[in-house]
Amino acid sequence: MPPVVSKFLHTRVRVDDLDRTVAFYEEVFGLEVSRRHESPRGSKLVFLSVPNSDEEIEITYYPGSGPVKVQEDLMHLAFEVESMDSFAEHIRQVGYSFSDGPTQSSSGSVFAFVDAPEGYEVEVIEKPKNP
Repeated sequence: MPPVVSKFLHTRVRVDDLDRTVAFYEEVFGLEVSRRHESPRGSKLVFLSVPNSDEEIEITYYPGSGPVKVQEDLMHLAFEVESMDSFAEHIRQVGYSFSDGPTQSSSGSVFAFVDAPEGYEVEVIEKPKNP
């Protein structure tokens, strides 16, 4: 059977404070706004481009849905970093800290989490270097 879908496009995250969340992803992860618009139902949408990837993150603000309540361990985004130590220093300089980790996995990767403004977890992973 041929593939039903042809490409993964984006992941959507609903937030209460659009500008604060977009600034978080720009400052902490270096993502860039690729476009902004308002949907026909009144949602404000900001698409963020991810380095070395075609996929985007869609940040949306829709007050008609009520306040965002992020359940613990509901979902997370994950980004690869070249150096966990360098990333830790970067987030400290922009006023953030890890909410968990860094932790070394049995595969040799090192991972940690940073919480986005509404409480969504964002994982960063440093993969082991090839010998």
